[in-house]
Amino acid sequence: MPRSEAFGNTLIETAGRTLAVSAREYGQVARIPLPVRLKHTIGLDRAIGFTVLARGWNTLAGVVTVLLIARFLTPAAQGYYYTFASLVALQIVFELGFSFVILQSASHERAHLTISSTYVISGDPVAHGRLASVIQKAVRWYSVAAILMVATLVPVGLWFFATHQRAAAEPVLWRFPWLFTAFAAALNFQLDPILSFFEGCGFVANVARVRFAQAITGSLFAWIALVAHHGLFAPAMAMGGMALTTLVWLVDKRRFLLGLLRYRPGPHRIRWKAEIWPFQWRIAISWMCGYFIFQLFSPVLFAFKGPVAAGQMGMSLSLATALQGLAISWISTKSAPFGSMVARKEYAKLDDVFFRTLKQSMAVHILGALAAWLCLLCMNHAHIHLSQRLLSPLAFAFLLAATNVNTAVFAEALYLRAHKQEKFLLNSVFTALLTGSSTYILGQHYGAMGMVVGYLTVSLGFSLGAGTYTFAKYRRIWHA
Repeated sequence: MPRSEAFGNTLIETAGRTLAVSAREYGQVARIPLPVRLKHTIGLDRAIGFTVLARGWNTLAGVVTVLLIARFLTPAAQGYYYTFASLVALQIVFELGFSFVILQSASHERAHLTISSTYVISGDPVAHGRLASVIQKAVRWYSVAAILMVATLVPVGLWFFATHQRAAAEPVLWRFPWLFTAFAAALNFQLDPILSFFEGCGFVANVARVRFAQAITGSLFAWIALVAHHGLFAPAMAMGGMALTTLVWLVDKRRFLLGLLRYRPGPHRIRWKAEIWPFQWRIAISWMCGYFIFQLFSPVLFAFKGPVAAGQMGMSLSLATALQGLAISWISTKSAPFGSMVARKEYAKLDDVFFRTLKQSMAVHILGALAAWLCLLCMNHAHIHLSQRLLSPLAFAFLLAATNVNTAVFAEALYLRAHKQEKFLLNSVFTALLTGSSTYILGQHYGAMGMVVGYLTVSLGFSLGAGTYTFAKYRRIWHA
């Protein structure tokens, strides 16, 4: 065979092999699901996927709920509806940040264990004993706390609404709905730490799927109450639906849970007072401060400006927090993995994942906030009646800007808390004092506009600056 022909054949064979390999590689890439190909761009994984679905559902369902509230509740009843939610948030006093402590404690012990898909535990017996002591302590505490919570919420709510109710064209029947709401909140309160424990054990995607199912069930139950003209029972129905979903999911996990609850940790039991309490009491104070930062708006407006103003703030705040919840899905689902990375001292990996996720979270929030504000602006210009149930576009813009700032602060705090340390305590206390004071003073004299201006000023002027300083300082010290 002539040399030129042999060379030509070799060239053709080489090109053919190259094209075949390229075709195979292209076929493999083409068969990869889109979420996987976009993983490094938008940060999607199963845990984030289900969490985004849950938060996305909450956002869309929130819009439906807003429409149903506007259709089936009077403006005064709307104020009671959202003030119910603000008072139920007092459960944070009884929760004491325990659910986050449970998640982080479980994630640190889980780093030294293997838990199979059938929930069989193997590995270090010391870590096994310590993991069992985490859930045992959690169940004991939340059982007592749920009773205390009902015993406090019921009389506090009855006193608050009886003291501040105002004459209306149609009287609002709020007593029985409030009682049912308090009891449903206590049931949900007792079940939630079990989900935090499973999340800490590494079943982040599974728990995210459950929370997605909770979101759907809770919304459907609430809508049934609203359409049936029993709208003030909607919060109780929503929480009851969420609790039912959790109980159904836990049925086939009972062996795993009962095994840990019956396990005898012996000398491996976590020394709560020495190991956990120094972290927990700081978390507890930070959590309670969150009430004065996020939940005081509606009750203050209810007391000074009436239920209609409280309803406008409550509806606007629910939309803003739903959007924020969607955005922080990228960060919150990393809480347990962050704890395991810290336990293994994988600091470079921790930073890489955190900063990439933070950018994604902030981008989602900014785009979502802009879209929400433009929608409200268009509704106002078109004189759509629903816009009268919300804050003015300017006040809503200030509220969205403040929640955007707090998304970044939340991420910084979660990063440091993955080290089982609470360094945001002073930041939380001073932010709560400043926000609570401005809410009470400005809300009394200037209503909702004064509140949101004060909220944004504190968030930008103190919370973000102090939070970023604290984050940078301890990240540098701990990873040196």
